[in-house]
Amino acid sequence: MPKPAAAPKAKVETISNRQIAVQMATKHGLTKKQANAIMEDLVTMITKQLKKGTRIRLNGLGILQVRKRAARMGRNPRPAKPSRSRRARKSHSAPRRN
Repeated sequence: MPKPAAAPKAKVETISNRQIAVQMATKHGLTKKQANAIMEDLVTMITKQLKKGTRIRLNGLGILQVRKRAARMGRNPRPAKPSRSRRARKSHSAPRRN
């Protein structure tokens, strides 16, 4: 007996930093250039702090942090041979709790 077809996934809208900057400019009476500069500075500051290992709490949004992942043994599926992955640092975001 065939399985029923899965329902198509709803398309999620994506918004860019520039689009957020335009919305900020209209709401706060700034020029688009000023709002875009603020967004670029914000992203740069967050990136620098994450590279240092700082945990960032954005009230109403969540927590951003970098976590260390240990090296592990994986498997290359093509030749079916084990391969070793290196340790890594990965960004992690925890959503705000209600």
